[in-house]
Amino acid sequence: TGAPLAHLAYQDVKYWEKMSVIMDWARRNVQSTLFSCWAAHAAIYHFFGKNRKLNEQKLSGVYQHVVLNEHDELLRGFDPIFFAPHSRYGEISLADYAAIPELSVLAASDEGGAYIVASNDKRLVFVTGHPEYDPDSLKQEYQRDLSTNSQPKIPVNYFPNNDPKRSPMVNWRAHGSLLFTNWLNYYVYQTTPYDLNQLSEQSQVGSVNEYQK
Repeated sequence: TGAPLAHLAYQDVKYWEKMSVIMDWARRNVQSTLFSCWAAHAAIYHFFGKNRKLNEQKLSGVYQHVVLNEHDELLRGFDPIFFAPHSRYGEISLADYAAIPELSVLAASDEGGAYIVASNDKRLVFVTGHPEYDPDSLKQEYQRDLSTNSQPKIPVNYFPNNDPKRSPMVNWRAHGSLLFTNWLNYYVYQTTPYDLNQLSEQSQVGSVNEYQK
């Protein structure tokens, strides 16, 4: 949404109940749903009961990532190492993801942890960064934060020589486009059943209580 939700508990977000209804409806009626950044963490909490940890310092910049499963179709055509923007305070640990058998971490970075996570049935995809960002998106966020006297750090690996007066470096758009193309092709188009009623029958997400035990 772009809304400043980073420090709010999920239940304190005005539209949390409505969003929960939408997520449950999508799980029953949509072949594959892709959640980005805050929504990725929110969906992990909703479906699996794993809450994010909020860091004091915002993760902001363009980070190097490593492909962890080169055979997954979502990463088809990816280089072993690629870049992607992040802009968030929240983090869910790799250990929490590993504790959910239905999920696999497909790509990660040293600084930001899990980046692309998907359910084994391909129906849930969680992207903790922003592959869709325009060249100046992080710049606009940085300038917005400056205007609120929050003393933000300059986004990492973004401005040449770390100089905000210079035009940002863009090195993520090809892999960002490839990610969305692969998702639409391999996770949506080629896997959607002819009879959409089959989607509800295939849903096997465990309850929140099960993962909180």
